[in-house]
Amino acid sequence: MTKLSVNINKVATLRNARGGNNPDVIKVAQDCERFGAQGITVHPRPDERHIRYQDVMDLQKVVTTEFNIEGNPNGRFLELVKKIKPTQVTLVPDAEDVLTSDTGWDTIKYEVFLTETIAELKSYGMRTSIFINPAKDLITGAAKVGADRIEFYTGPYAEQYSKDCEQAIEAYVECAKLANSLGLGINAGHDLDLTNLQYLKHQIPALKEVSIGHALICDALYYGLENTIQMYLRELQ
Repeated sequence: MTKLSVNINKVATLRNARGGNNPDVIKVAQDCERFGAQGITVHPRPDERHIRYQDVMDLQKVVTTEFNIEGNPNGRFLELVKKIKPTQVTLVPDAEDVLTSDTGWDTIKYEVFLTETIAELKSYGMRTSIFINPAKDLITGAAKVGADRIEFYTGPYAEQYSKDCEQAIEAYVECAKLANSLGLGINAGHDLDLTNLQYLKHQIPALKEVSIGHALICDALYYGLENTIQMYLRELQ
């Protein structure tokens, strides 16, 4: 079974645009779980333009499914996750000024840094995942640095899907086979939606988790949050 983790960053973006607490990020997270989501994902960035560090602290008290915290493992981020001890920490190599995540780790170039960081996180009992592009040498590198899982950066897959779905998925399938052989769990995230999600799941049956935020929240404007979560869950069956 592939779990659906709902990224609620966009809910916080909407709240922050007006100030106050509407929509209530904490309540939305609880509702997502109540509507069937098997996880909640947040990605706090240094400028706190959507999820704030205090949000993460508050969510830790109420999330009852898997709590996944994504981010660039700088000092402040590492201190946060060591306090929270979420189910999973997903390491993402975001520059501070990036609009959204747009590439994965070079696990070869940053081997020493990732090895040390992952060892520290695992000593606190947290599952670790590395945001990564579908390249075999990088997958091998992810196993070498001690990651529990990889999270495929699926932006390129989503962009190419409508043009040639077989070509769009090819590298991901090959890298998934390698990851399986190396004992790595497989997650995926970025630009996944109701159009391309089912094909990804069928082609990578070992997929453990998808993290979806932007498209799911956009769909909820039309279909409602509860119905939208159920629609995404059906795509993963």
